[in-house]
Amino acid sequence: MKEIKAIINAYNKIKDTSIHAALATVVKVEGSSYRRAGARMLVMDDGNWIGGISGGCLEGDALKRARLAITKSEPSLITYDTTEDDGHQIGVGLGCNGIIDVLFTPLDFENKNNPVEILIACVDENRETHVLITVTSLQGKWNAIKTGDVILYKDSKNLKVFEDIFLERKLSEKIKCQVENGKSAFQNFETADGKIVSVFIEILLPEIHMVLMGNQYDIYPLVRLIKEMGWRATIISNPLKINAKIISMADKVCSIDQFDNIIIDKYTAIVLMSHDYKTDKINLSKTLMTDTIYIGMLGPKVRAEKIFNELDLEGKSVSEDNKERIYAPAGLDIGALSPEEIALSLIAEIRAVFSNRQGNFLRLRQSTIHERN
Repeated sequence: MKEIKAIINAYNKIKDTSIHAALATVVKVEGSSYRRAGARMLVMDDGNWIGGISGGCLEGDALKRARLAITKSEPSLITYDTTEDDGHQIGVGLGCNGIIDVLFTPLDFENKNNPVEILIACVDENRETHVLITVTSLQGKWNAIKTGDVILYKDSKNLKVFEDIFLERKLSEKIKCQVENGKSAFQNFETADGKIVSVFIEILLPEIHMVLMGNQYDIYPLVRLIKEMGWRATIISNPLKINAKIISMADKVCSIDQFDNIIIDKYTAIVLMSHDYKTDKINLSKTLMTDTIYIGMLGPKVRAEKIFNELDLEGKSVSEDNKERIYAPAGLDIGALSPEEIALSLIAEIRAVFSNRQGNFLRLRQSTIHERN
């Protein structure tokens, strides 16, 4: 989401100028690649660009491809194959060993349905999961769609542009499947009369939202790192006790009596970091009433167990299901000592939880780093 917001910001700055631009989007990856499907790069004809589609090995060629798309005023799908041991092949130097399809789409600033305008519509809406369908290639005669079109899917009505009931049904089924597992996917479809359409079904999830319940000095590096990640940060505390600079960085600062008004969904993580035993105990009960899948508590394990035991004696027992979403002590075991290192430990654990990973050494992982279709 951080990359998308940066692209939108750059787009808004140039759309009333004489600068032309194209959007490069990774729509399909086979094998290994530094960036995955959904990575984007906004390329301006003045040589500047925002975002990226690789670790740096493809960007140079992408500049040329994007400029060509701008000149021709038509999108193009380019395949970069780094699986062959060919010194002349772009990307081989990085050792990616993957095949990457990149769609280059020239942007018409007057078209309110161009890819970036659709991204703007998604970001402007409040923490929803969006489905984008990007048409990457077509075979046969299609009347209402063309290569490069992006469809913001809300329901089956948005699929009428394909003008094929069978295709609409198959695409709806695939979308439902991808939404359920929260994963994007590339897919080919063939109609009864032999036409073929290739689409990138992108599941655009809300950015992670971290709710920090505390006001001590260790909240400062944590907020800075959260914003560097492109996540949202809400601080629950007396605003008078928070440094003005941190208040300007956070998305929201509010008092504990406003806690119930905060949007806390399944993409929200809560960290109890008041460094006050009684306060954390009270706040834990509040957080257990939310839908968050991550509740982090700073401090040693015995401290958390003491809180559990006291709540049990008070008739407010924490169920085993709820204990599964409580991480105490919070953070990955990286030997963190300073507030900055502790912040890194917390961020890494939260990323692992939302990715359904264990946060172990990658060299011990038995499968590929990223899931492959």
